[in-house]
Amino acid sequence: MSDYILSMKNITKTFPGVKALDGVSFNVKRGEVHCLVGENGAGKSTLMKILSGVYPYGTYGGDIVYNGEVQKYQSIADSEKVGVAIIYQELALIPELSVYENIFFGHEIKKGIQINWNETIAKSSELLKKVRLDVSPDAQVKDFGVGVQQLIEIAKALSKDVKLLILDEPTAALSETDSENLLDLIRELKEQGVSCIMISHKLKEVLSIADSITVIRDGKTITSMDMHERKIDESEIISNMVGREIGDIYPKREPKDFENEDVVFKLFDWNAFDPSKGRKILFDVNLEVKRGEIVGIAGMMGAGRTELSMSVFGNVKKYQIRGGFELNGKVERFKTPRAAIQKGLAYVTEDRKGNGLNLMSDIKTNITAVNLRALANKGVINQNEEVNVANYYLKETNIKAPSIEQVVGNLSGGNQQKVSLSKWLYAAPNVLILDEPTRGIDVGAKLEIYTLMNKLVEQGMSIIIISSELLEVIGMSDRIYVFAEGKVAGQIKASEATEQKLIAMATSA
Repeated sequence: MSDYILSMKNITKTFPGVKALDGVSFNVKRGEVHCLVGENGAGKSTLMKILSGVYPYGTYGGDIVYNGEVQKYQSIADSEKVGVAIIYQELALIPELSVYENIFFGHEIKKGIQINWNETIAKSSELLKKVRLDVSPDAQVKDFGVGVQQLIEIAKALSKDVKLLILDEPTAALSETDSENLLDLIRELKEQGVSCIMISHKLKEVLSIADSITVIRDGKTITSMDMHERKIDESEIISNMVGREIGDIYPKREPKDFENEDVVFKLFDWNAFDPSKGRKILFDVNLEVKRGEIVGIAGMMGAGRTELSMSVFGNVKKYQIRGGFELNGKVERFKTPRAAIQKGLAYVTEDRKGNGLNLMSDIKTNITAVNLRALANKGVINQNEEVNVANYYLKETNIKAPSIEQVVGNLSGGNQQKVSLSKWLYAAPNVLILDEPTRGIDVGAKLEIYTLMNKLVEQGMSIIIISSELLEVIGMSDRIYVFAEGKVAGQIKASEATEQKLIAMATSA
């Protein structure tokens, strides 16, 4: 039997006007963790959709050789039958169903023509123990956070007797604790003989867990590296990913004294109660941002960072608010996002696919959506001007797409994020809130967004950046507020901040 459980040979895939994959080849050894890295749009997800049967045999060129045999999958069901399972970044669980119903959804355990619920629950309990999850199989999936749901997805994959597990950005939305727990589980599965392909932009995680790494760039295999043959570092991986050396990923700005700058965003004694949860979520928050300043907000998952943004930007969650808010020197209390936008406040959500973009529409429609009034004359949209605006931001934010008519759902994560950012820039805010602006995007796209942020503040805009990546907060901010359990646990100049100091503040409440 071959040492390789999988060989993908000269895989080619073309979409209308775009060659997504151009002769990609790589091998996965039995019982190894093989990491697939590359910039957004490099072709990683397309390659995995071919491997899992989403794109059936005949729609691509090249061969999938699995367990020594050429495979001709016509659907995901075909790949699952031979032990290949894929878990996407957007989890495919049904929130209203129980844990055990989700685990065996689509391949139910039956006794005759009826589902054997007793055995289903018993088997689910065994699988939950295998993924080190201490939850009731009767509980509804919607009652758990993303970290637990990710493990339920893995239990679901294991229920299909998986031999090759594919994980697409498995830790993108997880806290550091949940991420490490998941990586430990992958190591355990490896010891049990399960081979794994993991797509990730978090290079530290890649280096900590990978046995082999394959780099894909512009739809082509650049290199495959064996971690056991020699020492490989982040700089080598990045150089292969982007085709150039990237020194300091956080571009420097000229140091500036904000002492005499105007305060453009100010919260004082800001409190919020969430009726849907029946509890208070923000406690006496005091925070200010000055003109041209980048202020970072750090904290653990659930610390109240996103809730703060939502409470200020139109309060769509209908929190019960108490306290003061000033924008551009005027007391405000926005009841809708539209009201906030009209006064110069914009919010780029962390959930670009769910709330930030219309994935079924094109780039042009998404970019101009929040400021159509600027294009209208007596209620009629000036379509020529709309095209000009969209083309301007396509170039300004370096969106990689054939044209502004490209459907946003077909773009890579990094380019989707640039469209989301462009949409809010067209609203011409003077205060911009960026919530997890680089989550799930590659190092090259990150650098482009960081460079754009610096350009915007040089032009007088103020930015609030919320991020779970502490180095990102430190690298891009002038000052940092650290949140813990809905409170401001402390603030610090970025020049004096370290990861250790921020974590100490974030766990102090």
